[in-house]
Amino acid sequence: MSFTPLNGLHAFVMVARRRGFSAAARELGVSVAAVSQSVRNLESRLGVTLLYRTTRSVAPTEAGQRLLERSGAALEQALDGLRGLDAPGDEVAGTVRLAVPALAMEQALAPVVSRFLAAYPKVSLELQVDTRRVDLVREGFDGGVRMDAIPQDMARVRLGDRFRFLVVGSPEYLSRRGEPRTPEDLLLHACLGMREESTGAVSRWHLESGKRSWRLPVVPVLRCNDCRARVAMAEAGMGLAYEPEPGVLSQLQHGTLRIVLEKYAAWVPGFFLYFPSREQASPVFRAFLDMVDAQPPATRG
Repeated sequence: MSFTPLNGLHAFVMVARRRGFSAAARELGVSVAAVSQSVRNLESRLGVTLLYRTTRSVAPTEAGQRLLERSGAALEQALDGLRGLDAPGDEVAGTVRLAVPALAMEQALAPVVSRFLAAYPKVSLELQVDTRRVDLVREGFDGGVRMDAIPQDMARVRLGDRFRFLVVGSPEYLSRRGEPRTPEDLLLHACLGMREESTGAVSRWHLESGKRSWRLPVVPVLRCNDCRARVAMAEAGMGLAYEPEPGVLSQLQHGTLRIVLEKYAAWVPGFFLYFPSREQASPVFRAFLDMVDAQPPATRG
């Protein structure tokens, strides 16, 4: 087939990404019926079924997933190009899509986002706040933010300083249960943990001292994948939590949490913005990268 309607492809990509016709219709500013008809027309023209539809969910078929992977990012770049026609001269216009952990948004990305939106009034930002490891190309993101496990084929730019992961507990909990003196003591304490989204395994707590390190298989009394909730539960005296230092600074300053085993606190490299390459980036994302590059050294680490 030599021609695929852009509006049908756009509707399909939105439905596949949002996992629903209603969400896609809201994103596109049209009726659910219009989105559904556009996708049906595209399926008819291609001669394949692109979406599994049930009364409660929508998901791409194998053919639909292939189309999404091959066309999603390219479609977004094409749409950015069309949107940019409204901008006079070299004015930057379009959308930047980023996958960002909540802590990175608060501690590393918020300042550059604020300056970027102020500098480019015809730009919009779409931020998916998520701790899972996102496939940028397949899911149509311009870039993402991680501390580690960045794919080798991705470019990266530092967003902030390195920081420590701390074991913290409330004064009430430490008075009641005592303070751990060695990393192994944590195995006898009530711990507030989480599961790794990629594996489903309970996260181990990493501590270090000199050349020695520990990855402790704590058995949490409570597992929660939201850092704010874990911190609140630690403040309430439910147990010890293992958290990035920027996420508990306020609690430490106000005395609602205390650091334990501080001499064993492990350092992590900090947050990085990662993306496929500058050469493949859309003009609007390149402008965003330029803004990140222009951050003061004290902010970027």
